Amino acid sequence: MQRNIGVSIAWVAVLYTLPLFGFIAYILLGEPMIGRRYRERVDQASLLMNDMARREHLVFDQGQDLLPLNYRGVSQIGTRWTGLGVFPDHKMQLLTESNAIFQSLIEDINAAQRIILMEFYIVYPKGQVLEVIEALSAAAERGVECHVLADSVGSFSFFNSSAHRTLERAGVFVHQSLPVGLFKTLFKRSDLRNHRKMVIIDEHIGYIGSFNLVDPRFFKQNKNVGQWIDVAIRTTSRHSISITMAMAKVIATDIGAENNDNLHALNQRVNSYTRRLYVMDPTINDLNSRVKVLGDHADYHKQPDIGSTSIIIPRMPVVEGVLAQLIPSAPQVTAHVIYNTLVTVVHRANKRIRITTPYFVPDEALSGALAIAAKRGVEVTLIVPEKVDSFLVQHASQACYQELLEAGVTIALFKGGLLHAKTVVIDDDYCLFGTVNIDQRSFYLNMEVSLAIYTPAMVAQVADCQEVYLQNCRYLGLEEWRQRHGAERLFDNVVRLFSPLL
Repeated sequence: MQRNIGVSIAWVAVLYTLPLFGFIAYILLGEPMIGRRYRERVDQASLLMNDMARREHLVFDQGQDLLPLNYRGVSQIGTRWTGLGVFPDHKMQLLTESNAIFQSLIEDINAAQRIILMEFYIVYPKGQVLEVIEALSAAAERGVECHVLADSVGSFSFFNSSAHRTLERAGVFVHQSLPVGLFKTLFKRSDLRNHRKMVIIDEHIGYIGSFNLVDPRFFKQNKNVGQWIDVAIRTTSRHSISITMAMAKVIATDIGAENNDNLHALNQRVNSYTRRLYVMDPTINDLNSRVKVLGDHADYHKQPDIGSTSIIIPRMPVVEGVLAQLIPSAPQVTAHVIYNTLVTVVHRANKRIRITTPYFVPDEALSGALAIAAKRGVEVTLIVPEKVDSFLVQHASQACYQELLEAGVTIALFKGGLLHAKTVVIDDDYCLFGTVNIDQRSFYLNMEVSLAIYTPAMVAQVADCQEVYLQNCRYLGLEEWRQRHGAERLFDNVVRLFSPLL
C-alpha cells in the first residue's frame, strides 16, 4: 500500500482534473504492484540463498559492533530489511571517468576465470560498450560462466540489437529484468524498473555506482544536456563474506526471480554449491599495480567534450581497510530502506551534508529535513545539473529551490554536462554511493542499491570528487531566484503538485 501523502494528493489532483484518464491511470499505476508471481519467486530465491548461507556458515548480518556507536542505529535500518550487515577490510578505488571505468572493467573481464555477473538498468551497445561485449563473449568462449541481467525498458535497444545476439551465440546468459507487455500491465506496474548497476567477477571483484553500461560519447546526444558524467567504485576483499558476495547474492536473487527456469537453475546451483568457489584468485594482488598502469596513461581523469567545461579529477588511489554495507531496495520487498536511511543520516548530521544527484524531487519530509539541517548550522550543499533530460523533472526540482535557499541550503548548478553521479556525504565519516536519485521513483518504485561507506579515507575521496564538481558549478542566489517571472513560479508549483508521480 502507498502511504506517502504527497502521492495521494497528486492522485487526487489527477482524478479531479482528468477523471476518466485518472481512473485508468490509477488502476494501472496507482499501487506499486511488482506482481504476485514475481514476488513469490523473489521470496523463493531469497530462501534458497539464505539456506545456502546457513549451510555454509556464511553470516551476512554481521559487523554492527565494528561501527562507532553513533552509526549502529543507522546501519541496523539496512540490516533489518535486507539481512545484510557491515563488512570490513575492503580495498576500494573510486573511478571518476568513463574511460577509466571501461578500461578497468575490461581488464577484469579478460582476467576472469570462473564467473561474471552483471546487472544494469541500461545497456546501450555503442562505442566502448562493444568492447565490453567482445570481452564478455571471449570470456564465455573460454569457459567462464557469464550472466547479464538488463532492465527490459531501460535496455530496449540492446535486446533488439546484434550485440544481444552476439553474446548469446558466445554462450553468455542474457536475462530481461521485469519484461513488459499489455497483458502483464493488468497484473503489475510496468513503470517499476530495475535501476541497479553492479558487476561481480570471480566473487571477489565488484563494481557499483551510477554507471550504466553506456558510452557517454554516444548516449542521448540529442537531449542537448551534454555528456553524462558517472562514477563507480571498484571493490575487492579477501574475506569469504564481503560487499562483493553481498552483491552477488542480490544479483543471483534478481536473476532467479525473473522466471521459473531461472529459479530452477538457481536451485540446482545452490544445491551443488561449495565454498571452494571462495578460493581467491591471485590477480587480486595486482590491484595496486593495475592502478599504477591506469595512472601511466594519464595523471588525471579527463572528461572530453562535455560542454563548455572540461572536468579534471586527480586519479584516486586505492583505499584499504574500508568498512561498508550494501543496501538494496525493492518495492514490496524491503520497504523504503534507502529512503529511511537517508532521512536518518540527514537528521543526525553535525557539520556537513553534500548531495550530488541528477534528479532532485524530494518529498516534504526529506526537503524539510534538509532545510532544518541548514537552519541548525549544518553546511548543506545540493549539486544538480543545470540541465536535465526531463522537462517535468526540471520544473518539479525548481519548485523546491526557494524553500531550501531561504533555509540556507547552497544550490550549485553543474554546467559541464548531465551530472549523473548519485552521492551523499555526511560530515567526514559517512557516504551513500550508488544508484539512487533523490526522487520518489527511486525511493518507492525502482529496484535500487546503495553502498553505505563508514571509513573516512574513502568518504574523503567521494567528497573530493564532489569538490571538483563544485568548481564547475554556478551557484544559485536567493534574490536571483525570487526575481523570476510569476508565470515561471506558477508553472513550477503546478508541476510540483504532480511530482510524486514523475
